[in-house]
Amino acid sequence: MDSYKLDIHLVSDATGDTLNAMGRAAVAQFDNVTVTYHRWSLIRSRLQLHRVLEGIHAEPGPVLCSLVDEALRGELESGCERMGVKLLHILDPILELLQEQFGMTTKHKPGRQYVLDADYFRRIDAMHYVISHDDGQAHRGMSEADVVLVGVSRSSKTPTCFYLANRGIKAANIPLVPGIEPPELLKDPSCPVIGLTIDPRALIDIRRHRLRLIGAGAQPGFIQNDNGDYVDFEAVEKELLWAKRLCTARGWPIIDVTRRSIEETAATVLKLMESWHARHEKPAIT
Repeated sequence: MDSYKLDIHLVSDATGDTLNAMGRAAVAQFDNVTVTYHRWSLIRSRLQLHRVLEGIHAEPGPVLCSLVDEALRGELESGCERMGVKLLHILDPILELLQEQFGMTTKHKPGRQYVLDADYFRRIDAMHYVISHDDGQAHRGMSEADVVLVGVSRSSKTPTCFYLANRGIKAANIPLVPGIEPPELLKDPSCPVIGLTIDPRALIDIRRHRLRLIGAGAQPGFIQNDNGDYVDFEAVEKELLWAKRLCTARGWPIIDVTRRSIEETAATVLKLMESWHARHEKPAIT
């Protein structure tokens, strides 16, 4: 089967995160393609836009755009037309739909989604919370958590918590270690407690990689001899089984993260949080 290569230019007047996510989501639906992304973020002047056009001319390819300034949009459209390059304003269909529903026009102001409002400060506060309550730290503040993730070592608790923090969710995480009882506060939690599990072979691969990163593999046999239980298949399998049984006994839902991205795991956590709040008649975090 033929392989295709393509340059895609992402032109934004803000961080470009929206364009990047949409572009990658679309490209993921195609096999045997190699895409080079050219990210042009914070484009808010004609001088900056001229540099973008020079870049497109040097490496031609379709342009995905989220500029809202009419003058810059027009100049970009003219430049792409001269070069014979396809251009798509990805926000236009959404804005047109919302304008029709709201009965008003847009403000055409770059970066409005990043204003320093209450949601912004809530995300910052949540990020600080995750840092302070990572890996079972600062039990006293656990009562402030919106969700607590539990699981064995290297089951993606920390990265999931950081992703949730970017949504304004105060997420704490507590490691589950055989022979050590979870903190007392988890016996009657004031927020959802969710377990994360993973296939033992995948977990061993992650743990071996972690040990290599911290230099544990510097000496021959170190991982196998000094950290046998940590990466031994039977020991890891028993560890995971113990953790699953503990979660089941406590009534904590479990997410298998083996084939899930952090984004997919976080999305499932949010759904489980909604279900928990519905059962306990508490307003969910939005």
